[in-house]
Amino acid sequence: MAEFSLSITPVADDIDELGHVNNAVWVRWIQDVATTHWRAAARPEDVDAYIWVVTRHEIDYLGNIGPGETVTARTWISDAPKGARFDRNIEFHDAAGKCVVRAKTTWAMIDRATGRLARVRADIAAPFFA
Repeated sequence: MAEFSLSITPVADDIDELGHVNNAVWVRWIQDVATTHWRAAARPEDVDAYIWVVTRHEIDYLGNIGPGETVTARTWISDAPKGARFDRNIEFHDAAGKCVVRAKTTWAMIDRATGRLARVRADIAAPFFA
């Protein structure tokens, strides 16, 4: 599973006073898409053993959506992990196919048992490059 997609439609609380999705909501969606991709692609034993935390967000807001509109989030890992970290790419496209938000985020893998950083081994990363 090299790429993962998810459709999202905002709820009333996602909309700000300008009538579109609030920037903080886009950040939450980035996290939701990333963690959903992890649970969908990773081996069950890896999901049980590790958790991911964000160490960096780089986000370009290119457009927006309003109430009742849906975006398709597309995410993928383009580069091999570096130690405990890897970068994730995410794009949100509106119904017309226009990219409205683009992000590159860096995530670090934590061993649930120890609470410490854990190196992302090739077997853990493999499902994201298949």
